[in-house]
Amino acid sequence: MDQTTAPSPFRQPKAVWAVAFACVISFMGIGLVDPILPALSGQLRASHAEVELLFTSYLVVTAVAMLVSGWVSSRIGAKRTLVTGLVLIVVFAALAGASGGIWGIVGFRAGWGLGNALFIATSLAVIVGSASGGFAGAIVLYESALGLGIAAGPLLGGLLGGISWRGPFFGVSALMLIALVATVVLLDPTPPPGHRARLSEPITALRHRALATTSVVGLLYNWAFFTMLGYAPFLMGGLEPIALGAVFFGWGLLVAVFAVFGAPWLKDRFGTARTLYGALTGIAVLCAAIGLFDTTPVVVIVAVILSGIVVGLNNTLVTTAVMSVSPVPRATASATYGFVRFIGGGLAPFAAGLMAAWVGASVPFLIAAVVVLAGVVLLTTIRGPLAEADAAAVAPGPSRERRNAEEAVGEVPTLPSEAVLAEDALQHDRRR
Repeated sequence: MDQTTAPSPFRQPKAVWAVAFACVISFMGIGLVDPILPALSGQLRASHAEVELLFTSYLVVTAVAMLVSGWVSSRIGAKRTLVTGLVLIVVFAALAGASGGIWGIVGFRAGWGLGNALFIATSLAVIVGSASGGFAGAIVLYESALGLGIAAGPLLGGLLGGISWRGPFFGVSALMLIALVATVVLLDPTPPPGHRARLSEPITALRHRALATTSVVGLLYNWAFFTMLGYAPFLMGGLEPIALGAVFFGWGLLVAVFAVFGAPWLKDRFGTARTLYGALTGIAVLCAAIGLFDTTPVVVIVAVILSGIVVGLNNTLVTTAVMSVSPVPRATASATYGFVRFIGGGLAPFAAGLMAAWVGASVPFLIAAVVVLAGVVLLTTIRGPLAEADAAAVAPGPSRERRNAEEAVGEVPTLPSEAVLAEDALQHDRRR
């Protein structure tokens, strides 16, 4: 009788743990600032729109960096790209914490966004390439880091923000410095790949209708998502940072659970397109609820927490849609989709701040609801290709999806959701 068992995904070299720890801190980056947004506005005498630029500078730079991360990594190697990203995060997070005004923080958040993009684009490939226990163990470890970071970010932001608005920035810088030293010391050098990526590849890929369509759906969804994430804290009745952190911890927990477990389960039962119709409509309903009851904090709080369900589903399934219908290599598709969707995510919070000041806080949320419903309509135009991709994923024999996913997670750039897609494909093959 065969006594062999699968190796534990948590029995890994120290270098992998160093990168996984850095992943946790990196995934905290967006939700970390939510609990301190009202405090920043009050203590620095900044308008809501000015505070929202913390998201805009971070995400727009992240979007542009997605276009160049593959080009950089193909010339200096994954480790040097990853370490460069870590250095930038350490430096710019500390500078943001030491800043004396809102415009300094906004500028330093842009540098933080550049570092985060370089790190995230390479971290999955580094973990897969360095982990013991094979592909499956590496993916489980990465998914664990993803879930922990998303859930813990707002909580850490609330705890440190309760001491000072500077706390979350200095906290991230200190934790990333530990991860940086460990990565430099423990991770073996990684030579550049044989193929050198071209800067033009992600942009020219938009000539393909299916990729362009799904990327725009991602932009429209992220417009609604970041409208909620960025502006809702101002509508929660003046909660203290620790209370705001608890609200967004609940949100982050649901995001992590439904991104990693809920999305693959629903996709298997209802298909990518139908599940996305429901998830996108769900976030539209929640945005509309906030818009209609923007002066009722309990409604805003409940809607934000519940949005974690549909945000988790959408984060995984829009990526599924992009990758399943894209005719270009998945690394190129990742860069293209990351660029387009983060542009929407970056502009939405600033626009929300301006609209709220000019015409009222309900307007940006009602507009966000309409925008994401437009995404549902757009998604119907590629229903056929999505159905074909779903059918191919469950066809007899080892799946092309798993083969593509295994290749994708070893390339740069890649998206965090690719780990979920790879694990789902692996589970499908195991059941065949």
